[in-house]
Amino acid sequence: MAKKESYEQIATELALKVTEPLGLELVDVEYVKEGGEYYLRIYIDKEGGVKIDDCEAASRKISDLLDEADPISDAYILEVSSPGLFRVLKKDKDFERNIGKTVLAKLFKAADGEKQLRGELEGFDATELTIKIGDKSISIPRDNVAKISLDPDL
Repeated sequence: MAKKESYEQIATELALKVTEPLGLELVDVEYVKEGGEYYLRIYIDKEGGVKIDDCEAASRKISDLLDEADPISDAYILEVSSPGLFRVLKKDKDFERNIGKTVLAKLFKAADGEKQLRGELEGFDATELTIKIGDKSISIPRDNVAKISLDPDL
């Protein structure tokens, strides 16, 4: 397992010990390097939306657990936040709750002549996603999706 995945897995396990008791959903954990700095980003949500107090409470408790366990050898910045309007969809429950919503899918290989599709998430199963663009439904293998996120009309 690569360092990135190992750190994300450990951070996920620690974050779940905090989020569940606080009534929060752990949406995603990512460990990335940007501009020479490492970031451990933890995305949380809850019914009715996340408030700054939720992020602060989760951040303090997660930070304490990370300091105690000290699983990450690099210096990093911890960020705890809502996934926002353009949230990335990764898990089946993400797809389930967003059926009928507008998504933007970036693909590894073109589907229907395009490497980027914007349309309504119509359905999914273990191997495919279906996006409706106008009156046309396009099925895409899940392993061809580089990234799929909500794309709300603003």
